[in-house]
Amino acid sequence: MSASSAFGDDKGGSSNVGEPEYGHDPASGGIFSSDYKRHDDLKEMLDSNKDSLKLEAMKRIVAMIARGKNASELFPAVVKNVACKNIEVKKLVYVYLVRYAEEQQDLALLSISTFQRGLKDPNQLIRASALRVLSSIRVTIIVPIMMLAIKEAASDMSPYVRKTAAHAIPKLYSLDPDQKDQLIEVIEKLLADKTTLVAGSVVMAFEEVCPERIDLIHKNYRKLCNLLIDVEEWGQVVIINMLTRYARTQFLNPNINETLLEEEKAFYGSDEDEDSKEETPDAEVSTAAKRKPYVMDPDHRLLLRNTKPLLQSRNAAVVMAVAQLYFHLAPKAEVGVIAKALVRLMRSHSEVQYVVLQNVATMTIKRRGMFEPYLKSFYIRSTDPTQIKILKLEVLTNLANETNISTILREFQTYIKSNDKDFVAATIQAIGRCATNIGEVRDTCLNGLVQLLSNRDELVVAESVVVIKKLLQMQPEQHSEIIKHMAKLTDNIQVPMARASILWLIGEYCEHVPKIAPDVLRKMAKTFTNEEDIVKLQIMNLAAKLYLTNSKQTKLLTQYVLNLAKYDQNYDIRDRARFIRQLIVPMEKGGALSKYAKKLFLALKPAPVLESPFKDRDHFQLGSLSHLLNAKAGGYQELPDWPDVVPDPSVRNVEVKDSVIKLLERVTTLTSVPEWTKCSGRDKRKDKKADKPFYSDSEGESGPTESADSGSDSESDSESGSETGSSEESGSRSDTEDSYEEEEESDSEGMEKVPKGRNILRRKNKTSASDSAASDESGGEEDRLPKPGYGKRSESEEEKSESESSESDSESEPESESDADTKKKKKKKKVPVSAPASKPTKKANVEKKEAVEKKEMSLLDLDDFLSTPTESTTYQVSPVSNVVSNSLVTDLEGLSLTDTTMSAVTITSSSSMKMYELLHRIKGEGLAVEYCFSRQPFSSDIHMVAVQIQFTNNTSSEVKNLHVEEPKLQSGMRMKEFQEIDVLPPSGTATAVIGIDFCDSTQAANFQLCTNTRKFFVTIQPPVGELMTPVFMTENEFKKEQGNLMGMNEISEKLALGEMCQNDITIVQRVTSAANISRVPCGSDKECRFAGKTVTSGSLVLVTVLTKEGGAAQLTVNCEKMVIGTMLVKDILQALSP
Repeated sequence: MSASSAFGDDKGGSSNVGEPEYGHDPASGGIFSSDYKRHDDLKEMLDSNKDSLKLEAMKRIVAMIARGKNASELFPAVVKNVACKNIEVKKLVYVYLVRYAEEQQDLALLSISTFQRGLKDPNQLIRASALRVLSSIRVTIIVPIMMLAIKEAASDMSPYVRKTAAHAIPKLYSLDPDQKDQLIEVIEKLLADKTTLVAGSVVMAFEEVCPERIDLIHKNYRKLCNLLIDVEEWGQVVIINMLTRYARTQFLNPNINETLLEEEKAFYGSDEDEDSKEETPDAEVSTAAKRKPYVMDPDHRLLLRNTKPLLQSRNAAVVMAVAQLYFHLAPKAEVGVIAKALVRLMRSHSEVQYVVLQNVATMTIKRRGMFEPYLKSFYIRSTDPTQIKILKLEVLTNLANETNISTILREFQTYIKSNDKDFVAATIQAIGRCATNIGEVRDTCLNGLVQLLSNRDELVVAESVVVIKKLLQMQPEQHSEIIKHMAKLTDNIQVPMARASILWLIGEYCEHVPKIAPDVLRKMAKTFTNEEDIVKLQIMNLAAKLYLTNSKQTKLLTQYVLNLAKYDQNYDIRDRARFIRQLIVPMEKGGALSKYAKKLFLALKPAPVLESPFKDRDHFQLGSLSHLLNAKAGGYQELPDWPDVVPDPSVRNVEVKDSVIKLLERVTTLTSVPEWTKCSGRDKRKDKKADKPFYSDSEGESGPTESADSGSDSESDSESGSETGSSEESGSRSDTEDSYEEEEESDSEGMEKVPKGRNILRRKNKTSASDSAASDESGGEEDRLPKPGYGKRSESEEEKSESESSESDSESEPESESDADTKKKKKKKKVPVSAPASKPTKKANVEKKEAVEKKEMSLLDLDDFLSTPTESTTYQVSPVSNVVSNSLVTDLEGLSLTDTTMSAVTITSSSSMKMYELLHRIKGEGLAVEYCFSRQPFSSDIHMVAVQIQFTNNTSSEVKNLHVEEPKLQSGMRMKEFQEIDVLPPSGTATAVIGIDFCDSTQAANFQLCTNTRKFFVTIQPPVGELMTPVFMTENEFKKEQGNLMGMNEISEKLALGEMCQNDITIVQRVTSAANISRVPCGSDKECRFAGKTVTSGSLVLVTVLTKEGGAAQLTVNCEKMVIGTMLVKDILQALSP
């Protein structure tokens, strides 16, 4: 929170100080500024050694972004400062990177090791910002690294970091949906989090990734309901919307009995037999006995009770979310409480009013009585925007009934005098709807609309004509005078729709005006060629109807009109003319349909039903974008139907052991005990911690969410529970944990003051279970736990410990989720619960952290992806138990998540080709696969990189049907698979070649390597130097092409050559091993030149190494693709550096 306030202060200060500069300085992006001078001052400030200048530059850059200006050109200058030690500068750099990391992915990858170090920063804001930037880099190559970062952040001590981890989950899911299963595990862990800061974010991640996994909500339902009042407003909206859909699937319809009662009344009311009437009371009693009275589920009531106070929220979105929840879930008698809150929102901004009125208009169709007391709140003000006025008209029309119609019509009369023509037209339509719905005022409304026909405004008259036409269809016989009056308006009204409506009325009811109709046709025939298309069609219809009813007077007029229409420019009119002519004036051979002409033209038309446009919108969830648009929007989730049979409510219960009930008396006593921090001795504090009653529902259900908290609790419980076997080890743990536990429990004590009895019982249930499991395993666990002094372990021991750690992770969840039988089975198996094998001791963890800090080792260096050592070297990875986790080592080597352990990874090079490991023999169950880039043209396609794959069978059985399946490539990438290898004998080797078009990028190619029994997910990622092919050119050609690739296409770096790189031969060898380029002849002894081009696009890559005295040198790379040039410079610098 401090970061945001500091940022606000900085922003305000920078805007005042630098305001004049934005208008005249090139950094402001002036129209007439020279491109080569843009942002030069900012770049100089960012390159300076003073933190104050860097901070001022970053403030100005962030201010530019806030003003909507494009600052992407400064990305290289900003990203260099990501490792700045000044905390304020680093915050602003992370703000900038979050904005532009997705656009500049390749440059952001250069600093990925810094982001990884930022994940271990002591400052929680830096850790969260680093994770936010890492999740903003949309490159599939770092998906495993993002997954590891999210898993670690989900167990972070800071709730703010855990909240950021929840935000990163949907980003990773959209980048790689295959990670769904692992992300669900993280979501399940975070859903059990007890802090309000995390709740909203993790529910949003749940909605994005796995909304169908409703089983994840069962155990956390009551906790979410109780936390709802304290969650931030954005999280409240997300949680309420999710709980609305959850309740529709888990509870019965609270209004179901009212519906059944209405059906029964209708059934018995229609029975007229006397005998049946006598039996009806008995039948009603028996039916009522069969129909069980509705009893609301306590969890359903909990949701309604805990959301009701939020109707007073200052946030309109929260109020709207609660209103839709009550509308969809509450009994009819309780829904009325939302009306006052929604009316309060009517005083807000016009945008909020628009959304609220859309939902109120839908509610008033089914629940009219809810808003009737607030009728005057929907009266229209002259200052309201047009769309607000129209929506208020809609609500007033829906609320109209026999008692308030006179008041509403008086309001409508005032609205007709408005200058807003669209609003006036909507008012006239509203009057028509009121006349349709309420028969008592139909004549009054019709007379009022007729009076509007004399209005001076043509639009008012036209809209009145359209509405009168619809009303006259209900009782045409009684209103022939109105039809005559409207016929006289054809000379004055010029609006096409109004003229067409009058002509349709005269033609439809020509029997009521037999003298006027022919004269109207005569006038229309004169102006036929000048009329609009819609009017011409109605003129032809009028002519046809009059021809059929009064052919003597209108025969010639009809022929004249049809002749004019025959040559009209509009083909619809020409087709209609031919159709009518054949129908009413048939030829000698035709005329089969002429006898049905009157039935076609003069058939009785049903009166139109004027309905609200919001009538069918209630099938969308209120408050959603789909409801606002009246169309299903992307990502919308349908509101489930109520279940017919109530689901099992016990899924939301947390079971309590019978033995724990005995602690009830102690619980009441412990609640009055003073704080344990007042105790003097360590032993007394341990006793206090063992009986500490500060565990709420959320804490009891959290499981492994709070890494430090739950870990210390489980360890302290195991100390008190297991008195033999592991006493020394537990004692060492307690020594290192005292300070941590004091802070943890004091925090929890401040947050949750007095617990409920059942919560304490649940917590005691879990601690006793862990005690018993720990005591069962106390003897064997010491042998399996690695000691801090140990370096390596055998592969069998590592696999065994990993399997035990996975079992212990699954057992660390609340035991209440399983049945009693399952618990007994688990005890028989003796699975360690309180001490997972993957986390031996706190002391060991502290030593790991110290080792990591000393070596400054990050989770990922860019060298792991891009570097290509030139000499035949053997790399030895230090013991994984002392530095990094087993799965992380595999990530760094193969970029694929795995559970197997690799104590050492050996990478050797055969001749001049560097071999990379594709599949380790342990993970491949005896099948080892390596690959190298042969640097030979791929025979099938010259735009593909040839990759040579070598298979080695280390088993005693044959491996059959080796082939490739399901390549998952980025957009534009292609792969040519090798032919299937039928049989690979024991201890045999085989070689195959595949071609991959990497599209001039270092993004990985993912695919499945399959045998007849197994499938292995593997990844091939090319160093940037392998994306090229040599180009042979003369010295003059080299200089010419280099001159064309200057400016931003040229990258220069100074370096110090190693002792082994002082001669040309070594330099050439190192450079050509780092990149597949060839040497260009050069007349100078101190200069080495190389040329190549990218395989896919053929973009030139020119490299120059200029040696100087004292072992100094300058490296220059000219390339059309800046990203490839930047990455190549880094690789060559590493190859030439000592």
